[in-house]
Amino acid sequence: MLAITMVDKTGNGLWTATQALYFTYVTGLSLTEVGLLIALSAGLGIAGAPIAGRVADRLPVTRVLIAAQLLRALAGLALLTTDHYALLLVCAALASVGDRGANVLTKLYATRITGSQRVRYQALNRTVGNTGFAIGGLAAAAALGIGTTAAYQSLLVGNAISSLAAALLTLRCGDAPSPSRVVTGSGSERVPVKPANPWRDRTYLLYVASETVLFLDDAVFMVGLPLWIVHATHAPHGLAPLLLVLNNVMVVALQIPMAKFGATTRAARRLLLPLAAAFAVGTLAMSASAVGSQWLAITALVLAAVALTLAEIIHATISWELSVALAPDEAQGAYLGVHGVAASAQRSAGPLIVTGVIAAGPAGWTLMGAGLVASCFAQSRLVRNKLPEAPLSVPSITVSHQ
Repeated sequence: MLAITMVDKTGNGLWTATQALYFTYVTGLSLTEVGLLIALSAGLGIAGAPIAGRVADRLPVTRVLIAAQLLRALAGLALLTTDHYALLLVCAALASVGDRGANVLTKLYATRITGSQRVRYQALNRTVGNTGFAIGGLAAAAALGIGTTAAYQSLLVGNAISSLAAALLTLRCGDAPSPSRVVTGSGSERVPVKPANPWRDRTYLLYVASETVLFLDDAVFMVGLPLWIVHATHAPHGLAPLLLVLNNVMVVALQIPMAKFGATTRAARRLLLPLAAAFAVGTLAMSASAVGSQWLAITALVLAAVALTLAEIIHATISWELSVALAPDEAQGAYLGVHGVAASAQRSAGPLIVTGVIAAGPAGWTLMGAGLVASCFAQSRLVRNKLPEAPLSVPSITVSHQ
């Protein structure tokens, strides 16, 4: 599965950073059309997470994962066949559905296979994924130096090939034990258990709502930092990509070592306090970067990048554990699918929120920081009495798919 992650994220690195340029220079869309296309496709892709999770509670997770990978590959290749706006939107949305579904299914598979070691495995998986994404990004930068239509199209083909390769590799994975059926009768009788419905679980829905806010660190790095540097500070524009490199290096170096601090559900909840502190420092530093000289701006922005990267790493550890710990064994797929809505929704709404924060000036970052800190404390209070004493990843009795 780690090899699958490396192949998959390398392809993502080829496409993610260049999709806006592809739609601009190859299909001839205007800036407004490109922004709307990306936002709408990401919004429609939100459905991929809950659908994939629900299906994976009924079918072997590897089969569903392969279907998601193939959908993403075919939808990506279909983008090459048209420059019609409506068709581009349909293809991009289907690719987004497959992408969000594959992300949830990969997490579900890891949860079922690794059991109580799920946080450590997810940390390793994220480190491998960031490495692959960086490799893809470097390859994309080399292709963009050529600047031809064929170069842009090659990046899209490369991303599709990586998805197909991931699907082929997934065929070699044994399916994970499924807790969707348990023994409830005497002897060897196996009685299906009606799974819980996450859409009727008020606590879990509120937890997912708080997660949507905490996932905003992604939009801050991808949209907020570059725009803020250019429009509100005296820092050199070249600092923006350097801070993104710093973010990637820190994640690769620190994600695994820091995972040990959230290896249990109670420990993960306790990390919400340092997470709130990291968000507070990062957003206040962003505010301070707009005041003063160039060197003050650079110093404040580096501090902001470090603090917000630490927040990203800590939140990832918390999220991996709590999202599973709060889910009933027999409905892990459905619950993790709903949890996947948080990251998907942030992808669609996050850039708009961060743009609004930038428009509000330094006070906007202060207000955003207050909202993030409040969400940390709200989440801590919400899950305080809902967490089990033991990890839920390994159900006491499971029935494997044959």
